[in-house]
Amino acid sequence: MKSSHTFRADSAVFDETNLVSSAGLVPVLELAEQAGLSELIDVHVDIDSARVKSGAANPVGKLTSIIAGMCTGADYIDDMNLLRAGGMPALFDQVYAPSTLGIFLREFTFGHSLQLGAVLRRHLIALAARTPLLPGIEDRAFLDIDSLLRPVYGHAKEGASYGHAKVSGRTVLRKGLNPLVTTLSTAQAAPVVTEMRLRGGKTGSGRGAASQLRSAITTARACGATGKIMARGDSAFGNKAVIGAAIAAGIEFSVGMTRNPRITRAIDSIDEQDWVPVHYEPSWTRWRLLI
Repeated sequence: MKSSHTFRADSAVFDETNLVSSAGLVPVLELAEQAGLSELIDVHVDIDSARVKSGAANPVGKLTSIIAGMCTGADYIDDMNLLRAGGMPALFDQVYAPSTLGIFLREFTFGHSLQLGAVLRRHLIALAARTPLLPGIEDRAFLDIDSLLRPVYGHAKEGASYGHAKVSGRTVLRKGLNPLVTTLSTAQAAPVVTEMRLRGGKTGSGRGAASQLRSAITTARACGATGKIMARGDSAFGNKAVIGAAIAAGIEFSVGMTRNPRITRAIDSIDEQDWVPVHYEPSWTRWRLLI
């Protein structure tokens, strides 16, 4: 059987003015507005020294447009055209060209990313108060901290450097940004981003982790974490600063430790009767001994 159509390598354009391609944005952005997103951006984001005169204008409309684009899967600045396709402009009172949004983003400095962090924290707290976003948080909450490597492709991308990443099981060097991220979850709720901070260039995974953990603990408690909180991380975060921050805040912690002579001596000094057997999932058929 042969197809009755001939397919060509043309670009598909969504141009029906009576249809919208992402109607799900309406309830998503409505909830965001009810939780005060626009007001938070207006209060906390201030670009007072723009390189391009119009670049810093109307950060509220531009940032909400970028957030809307990300919700619909936009990966690159040109993908923001989807907000202008078909009947999409009818859903928004402010629609911007990708080039306009690109000029706006180029005005951002490290300080402005911290301003966005303030918006993130306060908006998460408002969402948790308005919706059942984190069920069970009053009993136990989990803070997971880790570093990421997110690929970028520009030749002069600020803050990007080469780092190790695994692709198809192999370790390769990739050019990317290296943010530090902390998520908040419960036994019943999926993780939500609580803190995210960019670090310039190639840096260790644990750099800035202690201060970020302290901020995440404050946010978690503001979201309703009145019970136990546990911070978790791999061996990059098993250091004095991170553990000290957890102890000072009165929370539990579970981190990996890099084996060294001091750690080995500490383990050897533990009496045999102090070890407690912990059975993992039955399918693993293995036992571990923990203190």
